[in-house]
Amino acid sequence: MKNTNEADNRTLTLKRTFNVPLKLVWEAWTQPEHIAQWWGPKGMETRVIEHDFSVGGNWKYAMTMPDGSEFIADGVYTEIVEFEKIISSANFKPMTEGVEIQALFEEAGDKTNFIFNVVHPTEEYCKQQEEMGFYNGWGSVFDRLAEYLQKEISSID
Repeated sequence: MKNTNEADNRTLTLKRTFNVPLKLVWEAWTQPEHIAQWWGPKGMETRVIEHDFSVGGNWKYAMTMPDGSEFIADGVYTEIVEFEKIISSANFKPMTEGVEIQALFEEAGDKTNFIFNVVHPTEEYCKQQEEMGFYNGWGSVFDRLAEYLQKEISSID
């Protein structure tokens, strides 16, 4: 009998290649002044409330929608390997709670391969989140990140 609660069956994944060096992508993920510029879907503003980038450290961001309503994203960092991975618990209240996010980074010359996994507590919850627009929502976030990274690299040149 197959275990329907295996991590693969509870995980949604997005992959991207960013056309900037790994160091820049890492900084965008780890420094609050950068996070505030891209975190959240298009049209949202993000305010970093708390950001203790260390294992066991808390993060908390407030995201304001164009209509003025706000929701909170928070979590605790559980694993950090510099330039390789960031793993954290995560809640995106009121839409998603009790998930693990995994940001995985790989240097590819002057580009960065990026894998983003969200591991849900159950397979059913995972399917529900996918149906609620996981790929569009996070896809929009990573579009913003790509645009932000391109602007940052242009300002360095």
